[in-house]
Amino acid sequence: MAKKDKLPSINVAELAQQVQRQFTNLDPKDPSLWPIIPRVFLCAMIAIGVAAALWFALLSDYEVELEAERAKEATLRDDYQKKLQKAVSLDLLKKQREQIQQYVIQLEKQLPSKAEMAALLSDINQAGLGRSLQFELFRPGQVVVRDYYAELPIAVRVTGKYHDIGAFASDIAHLSRIVTLNNLSLAPTAKDASGMLSLDTTARTFRYLDSEEIQAQRKATEGKKK
Repeated sequence: MAKKDKLPSINVAELAQQVQRQFTNLDPKDPSLWPIIPRVFLCAMIAIGVAAALWFALLSDYEVELEAERAKEATLRDDYQKKLQKAVSLDLLKKQREQIQQYVIQLEKQLPSKAEMAALLSDINQAGLGRSLQFELFRPGQVVVRDYYAELPIAVRVTGKYHDIGAFASDIAHLSRIVTLNNLSLAPTAKDASGMLSLDTTARTFRYLDSEEIQAQRKATEGKKK
C-alpha cells in the first residue's frame, strides 16, 4: 500500500508571534508603511465603522418615517370612525334636516314681505283699538337690515285699563306674523286717577329680505372681508 503524504505541520505559537510582531512599533502617522496584516485589519475596521454609521443613519430615518406613518394611521383611524358614525346615522340626519327645513319654512311664513309690512302695522294698530286703547304714539323707526332679515322697531304708547293692556299684549303675541314687545314701561297716567295706565314699549317686527336687499347685503359683506 502506498504511504499517505504527511501534511505540513503548522506552528500556531510561531504564527501568533509573527502576527504580533507585525502589530508592534507601528507608526500611527503613516499607515501605508504598516505590514499587510495591520493594514488589512485597519481597512476592515474602517469599513465596519462606516457601515455601522450608515446603518444607524438609515435606521434613524426609517424610525422617523415609521413614527410619522403611525401618527397618520391614528389620524386616519379617527377620521374613519367619525365617518362611520355619520354613515350609520345618515338616515336620522336626513330626517332631522328635513324637520329643520320645515321648521325654517314655517318661521319664514311668519315673516312678512316688504309689501306686507303696511298690513302688519295696521294689524298692530287694530289690536290696540279692538281693546279700547288710546294710541298716543305709534312711530315706526329706522329699518335695521341683518344678515337674513330686516328688523323694524316701532315706538308705541297706549293708554287704557290694566286688563285691556294685558289683552292687547296677548293679541300681539298671537298675530300671524312675529311681533315682540320690548322695554315695557307701565305707569298710571298723569291726567286721570281713575285706574287708567300708560304703556310705553318698543314693538319689533321682522320681515325677510327681498332679492335686491340680499344682493346688497352680500356685496357689503364681501367689501368688509376685502
